[in-house]
Amino acid sequence: MAKYNITEKRERDAAYRSLVNPKLMDELKERILNIILVQKKFKDKDYSARRLAEDLGTNTRYISAVVNVRFHMNYTSFVNKFRVEEAMTLLSDRRYAKYNMEDISTMVGFSNRQSFYASFYKLTGTTPREYKLEQLAKLPDEKKKSKRGRKPKIKPI
Repeated sequence: MAKYNITEKRERDAAYRSLVNPKLMDELKERILNIILVQKKFKDKDYSARRLAEDLGTNTRYISAVVNVRFHMNYTSFVNKFRVEEAMTLLSDRRYAKYNMEDISTMVGFSNRQSFYASFYKLTGTTPREYKLEQLAKLPDEKKKSKRGRKPKIKPI
């Protein structure tokens, strides 16, 4: 993994994680998923844990505790996971083939190309460009779908 200078961080035990009520943690988990995933706030590069905490009427320590305990990652990794998944969808779609990597990274919420490449590589083991080329090669050629633009004949029953 030396390609993008990615190092694994050691997790420290934070006492506040065990102090959060499990019911509250479950409730916050659902509300976090609703805001980040359903409302697609992960696409907003300026949407931070602090803004999420304000929207939920809680503090960043609770957000951090829920994301760490329920999703087993930190807030940034949590949000970047959805961004990378969205980027994978765009990169495998022929309609976005002409977009460059900076455009795709901006569309999914990354603030710069470097963080996009590092997160993408960390989660997929390949670069966004390699992934795009691989996915587009798998798509059928549109010209081969039907002969001379005719609709395929349907046999009567």
